[in-house]
Amino acid sequence: MWCIGEITPEYRERMEDVLEVYERPYRSSEPVVCFDEKTLQLLGEKRMPRPMRPGKPAKRDGEYVRRGTANIFCAVEPKAGRHFTRVTENRKGPQTASMLSSLAAKYPKAKTIHLVMDNLNTHIEKPLLERYGCKEGRRIWKRFTVHYTPKHGSWLNQAEIEIGLLSRQCLGKRRIDDITKLRSEVSAWNRRVNRSHTKIDWRFDRKKARKTFGYKAKNSK
Repeated sequence: MWCIGEITPEYRERMEDVLEVYERPYRSSEPVVCFDEKTLQLLGEKRMPRPMRPGKPAKRDGEYVRRGTANIFCAVEPKAGRHFTRVTENRKGPQTASMLSSLAAKYPKAKTIHLVMDNLNTHIEKPLLERYGCKEGRRIWKRFTVHYTPKHGSWLNQAEIEIGLLSRQCLGKRRIDDITKLRSEVSAWNRRVNRSHTKIDWRFDRKKARKTFGYKAKNSK
């Protein structure tokens, strides 16, 4: 459940920009890719769970051992059903830059890549410049046409839906205590959804936004 704050002129402008991009017909020359990340606690069992038996459910102790945290980058091209995930130790600038570089390389023939993401401080050009140098960093950044969601408007990013799918279909309520195992699990899920070309059916458009939030189009009288 999302708690939506005040719909300011800036909020409306960014929301309309993102929704307009979603409404465009699919074009391989200008793919729309949504990008986000998820921090995950690595948890180990303090006591071994009791296995499931006939007529008896499996039982897991409420106590656990903290094994640190990991980060999962999630990107999705909703209309094409292309999914990109990467597990890293953290979500700092170098890791973000590496993921963005990898995304750009996935679309070598694209005129531009419309990239939808939130306002996290690493979602800018600087990490690419620091990791790859000014010339290469700028070249990679220029591959993208960036569309930022409004502040407190991450619900407009379809990568949030991607994270929800990953959480339900792959991670579940299990305790994963090792980043190597996490990488293996996430990679297997990524291969499966790419084989099935799982798409996201986004239905919230500008017309619905104007009706829901009670405002008119910018140029309407």
